[in-house]
Amino acid sequence: MLVSHILEEKGRAVLSIAADATLHEAARLLTRHRIGALVVTNGHGPLVGIVSERDIVKALTEHGSGALALSVGARMTRDVATCGENDTIDDIMETMTRCRFRHMPVVAGGRLVGIVSIGDVVKTRIAETLREAQALREYIATG
Repeated sequence: MLVSHILEEKGRAVLSIAADATLHEAARLLTRHRIGALVVTNGHGPLVGIVSERDIVKALTEHGSGALALSVGARMTRDVATCGENDTIDDIMETMTRCRFRHMPVVAGGRLVGIVSIGDVVKTRIAETLREAQALREYIATG
């Protein structure tokens, strides 16, 4: 199964935040939308990073409550791993597990076209496994 299948099901909307926004603003957006990461852009331009709940917690640990006044750009991950719509679920699951991150932006033609979380990947993989099991049961029952 491909990343495009996940995007077809969940949609392609991606919430973003500017690098000069504060971590407090980022935390508010994450909470309001019940998501774990925001793509960081320079206005409406290209992807420049990603900031996650984990980045905010780490900043709080290092700087206390004053961390919430820090800019997103100061704490975001700049070297963002991305995938394409034609990448397989198995490939991105392996990358996410190996590199220990939970959100991967999807890029096509140099443009951000979606974001996939580890939850999306696991949900899709479970559904695929259940479909395969059902097909095997039907094959055995008719054989």
